[in-house]
Amino acid sequence: MGIVLNQSLKNTVITYIGFAIGAINTLYMYVQFLGDTYYGLVGYILSVANIMMPLMAFGVHNTLVKYFNEYKTEEEKSIFLTFVLFLPLLLILPFSLIGYFGYHQMATFLSEENPIVYDYVWQIPVIGLCMGYFEIFYAWVKVHLQSVLGNFIKEVFLRILVTISLFAVYLNWITPVDFLYSLMGIYFFAMLVMKIYAYKVRFPSFKFKIPTNAKAIITYSLFIILTGGIANLFLEIDKFMLNNYVKIENIAYYSVAIFIATVIAVPSRAMHQITYPITAKLMSENKHDELNDLYKKTSITLQIIGGLIFLGILVNINQLYLLLPKEYSGGIFVVFTIGLSKYFDLILGNNNAIIFNSKYYKTVLFLGVLLVTLTVVLNMIFIPLYGLKGTAFATLISISLYSLAKLLFVVKRMNLFPFTWNTLIAFGIELVCFLGFYFWEFSFHPILNILIKSVLVAIVYTFLSYKFKLSYDINLVVDVVLNKFKK
Repeated sequence: MGIVLNQSLKNTVITYIGFAIGAINTLYMYVQFLGDTYYGLVGYILSVANIMMPLMAFGVHNTLVKYFNEYKTEEEKSIFLTFVLFLPLLLILPFSLIGYFGYHQMATFLSEENPIVYDYVWQIPVIGLCMGYFEIFYAWVKVHLQSVLGNFIKEVFLRILVTISLFAVYLNWITPVDFLYSLMGIYFFAMLVMKIYAYKVRFPSFKFKIPTNAKAIITYSLFIILTGGIANLFLEIDKFMLNNYVKIENIAYYSVAIFIATVIAVPSRAMHQITYPITAKLMSENKHDELNDLYKKTSITLQIIGGLIFLGILVNINQLYLLLPKEYSGGIFVVFTIGLSKYFDLILGNNNAIIFNSKYYKTVLFLGVLLVTLTVVLNMIFIPLYGLKGTAFATLISISLYSLAKLLFVVKRMNLFPFTWNTLIAFGIELVCFLGFYFWEFSFHPILNILIKSVLVAIVYTFLSYKFKLSYDINLVVDVVLNKFKK
């Protein structure tokens, strides 16, 4: 776990810096500078672009990681890299023509409830394309175990550019409409910087030949398009469907709640950048015991870190919403429900990496299609009845069932299991801390209340986790920090 822990810690720090900037953007600058309508529009555009991203990338960002280590010679690697770099054009070119000639019909359908959406539908595939090629170049460096700078560009650099643009709106240098156009430029620029760095790590030697395993590459890429689309649908379908049922301002309220809940998944995102290629390598070498050990370590480590974050959010949620306009308060229930689904997915460790790199990856597709169908149906039922709470509840049910199904699949088919007795102990510590701090409110300003309670929760939770020796890797980090303080 040496390189995993090293780069995961760096990625975690970088990701949380990015989330801190994102928190300022999401909880204040978007709300105060852009307004609910345009904030909702931004949330909708980015959500649908995320749904389209696997399609625009043709799934090769995962294919690159899976197959790169199987090539032994530099020539084979160059042929493979050239092939996956141009493979997305097979979909991009025909879809561009369809979008050009069928724009009016598609835009009219998507803007039926909110007419403001009509003029900006064309931005969705453009941003989706930038996101797709960003992930391709990011995968380019991840296979060389160089994930830190790419994570910085994705999590920090991009958000800084958004912050600058929001300040420009506040200073009346640009209008909210101009901001929407600048958003496309931001994602294009981030993709360009990622490309430059990827070429610096390994400059491509273009060899326009068909790899010997081209059929397997294309088949796997098509699978990733579908599974990646399913995963992104789970994350973004709620905002997409809200646009068809409620006023676009509600997407702004929902986006704030989702952002808060998504903070729980940051450790998983950070660790995934480095564990994915390592998992692929272990599986290609048939090292079952090492893979099972990695599975358990990632599970308990993510549970402890993610559990602390989830606790921090839950015990402070009421005070946090006092800092936002009153109309946003309906998102508290959303934070609880979505946060719970994120936590359940978090404790599965590198489950996704195992499935996507196994020989059984195709069989998971059928399950994903069923669950996406369930998500759509549940949203169609619950959104008209309960609004934001309805879509949050639908998402909780769908993601929890999907996570449980993936866990059972890996346990039954591959004889891998992520949990130990420490999993139950960690859950017990989290429950005790929640009951001990949630109902305890101070009479100070909300910001001071959040700071005091967060520090107290962190001390108690970390002390108990350390004393029970739940995670070797976390205890190792704590020991290093304590030794530095002693010196």
